[in-house]
Amino acid sequence: MEPSVTQAVAVSPGDAEFALDAITSLKHYVNKLVIGQDKLIERMLIALLADGHLLVEGAPGLAKTRAIQVLSRGIDANFHRVQFTPDLLPADLTGTEVFRQEDSTFKFQRGPLFHNLILADEVNRAPAKVQAALLEAMAERQITVGRKTYKLPELFLVMATQNPIEQEGTYPLPEAQLDRFLLHVTIDYPEKHHEKEILTLARNEADLRIQTAVSEFKPLAQEVLLSARQHVLELHMSEELEDYLLALIAATRHPEAYSQELAEAIQFGASPRATIALDRCSRARAWLQQRDYVTPEDIQDVAYDILRHRLILSYEAEAEGVTTDQVISQIINTVGVP
Repeated sequence: MEPSVTQAVAVSPGDAEFALDAITSLKHYVNKLVIGQDKLIERMLIALLADGHLLVEGAPGLAKTRAIQVLSRGIDANFHRVQFTPDLLPADLTGTEVFRQEDSTFKFQRGPLFHNLILADEVNRAPAKVQAALLEAMAERQITVGRKTYKLPELFLVMATQNPIEQEGTYPLPEAQLDRFLLHVTIDYPEKHHEKEILTLARNEADLRIQTAVSEFKPLAQEVLLSARQHVLELHMSEELEDYLLALIAATRHPEAYSQELAEAIQFGASPRATIALDRCSRARAWLQQRDYVTPEDIQDVAYDILRHRLILSYEAEAEGVTTDQVISQIINTVGVP
């Protein structure tokens, strides 16, 4: 039976069952208002539970912005959207020192990165210095301006978007810096039956009919999410599964040990960040599936989003039109499942 959307605040936030009910309620709430993007919603929740950031790639109008906005309304946290443009400066993200004439001192004016949830819209349209400022904040969880260092909130998630259609006038993120993103999610157009539901939802929102259902949901306290992260870390993963996870990563670094075809396709493999990400995200997925143990399917399901931006294919593979997802599929099919 599905939990009610009003279940999100009661009992003890540290209780495992309560935390799971609360996150499940949040998922149902977002699914009601963002239709046809179940994968994106699940990946956003996984990123929250695994304490990481995600890069989302998809055509315009696929509810990327709407999804993070709705998620932010379901959590007792603040949200800020930054539209990345070629004239953006690092200080526009981090903040800057402002001179106060009344007492001849400088006061730090905090930038948008000090919010809990950040939407970095079209991140590849900003120059390298701005991208570096964002990626440094994501990795270090702090910002240094002048001689002072400022801590970012404990609940801190960046969702960056990329538009794959227009590449003119963009600044592609360097492969080495892409590693800072926990997940690289690709999304596509919704199915026909979902699009019909989107039409109905759009009409209801225009008529304000959806307001009652939205107002009934009580936002999750941040302590519930932080508690849920701890429960995710405590999930059971067998030693055999851990070895399987490590073997998948090893196959990206030493593909010649598995097949000549893989060796010809991969130029650089995944870093240790990928190992940590695969562990945490597979645990988060299992937890969202209401299990207290991880299965090979959990690892395989998140492997694409974790390895997609971390593998660098050879020139020959790219020339032949081989995609990263095809190489990941080949790795999963080649490495034996315990």
